[in-house]
Amino acid sequence: MEAVRNTATEVGDVFRLRWMTATNTHDIIVIGASAGGIEALCAVVSALPRDLYAAIFVAMHVPAWRHSALPEILSRCGPLPAVHPKSGETFVHGRIYVAPPDYHMLINPGDTIELWRGPRENNFRPAINTLFRSAAVSYGRRVTGVILTGNLEDGAAGLWWIKRMEGVSVIQDPQDAEFAQMPRTALWHVPADHVVKLAELGPTLAKLANGTRRISVQDPESGR
Repeated sequence: MEAVRNTATEVGDVFRLRWMTATNTHDIIVIGASAGGIEALCAVVSALPRDLYAAIFVAMHVPAWRHSALPEILSRCGPLPAVHPKSGETFVHGRIYVAPPDYHMLINPGDTIELWRGPRENNFRPAINTLFRSAAVSYGRRVTGVILTGNLEDGAAGLWWIKRMEGVSVIQDPQDAEFAQMPRTALWHVPADHVVKLAELGPTLAKLANGTRRISVQDPESGR
């Protein structure tokens, strides 16, 4: 009976380790940017690895009436393909999803994307807060939220939700940002896990996304 109890304990420990490994993987990255955002986003994605173990979602303030070439720009800047998603599309790792003009982008349970022409938030659609909240509620501690250069305060409330749901907060150093108000506001209202210069953002995100999945757990039945 003691041997059975010990075996059950060992198996339980393995299952707990597997659960911790899965839930500690930060494979949902949401990024908010405004003024100065194109240059900042290019700097970030250019430093990401091709095998990034995460899906990236970007909300950047753009006029509702203007065509956005941001997916094409980001695809040229780095190794990961970027697209404007379709509503209901299933997202995958290794791709960048950019909110199209005049639509909020939400990510829902089941790895699906929703585009929504709901009310403007902070006078913006797409709004950073909308994306961040949906990620926090749907994916909790798997989420890394990133605030880049920009004016006003969109993103601070959404980043607060990410922290509230045990995700990771990453804020561009305001002194390094072309427009400091958005990252500075986020710092005033949200405990930051990482405050980094633009040159360090890509490697920081790659480490958060790719680090935990390399933890190996022994299978009690196979020995692997």
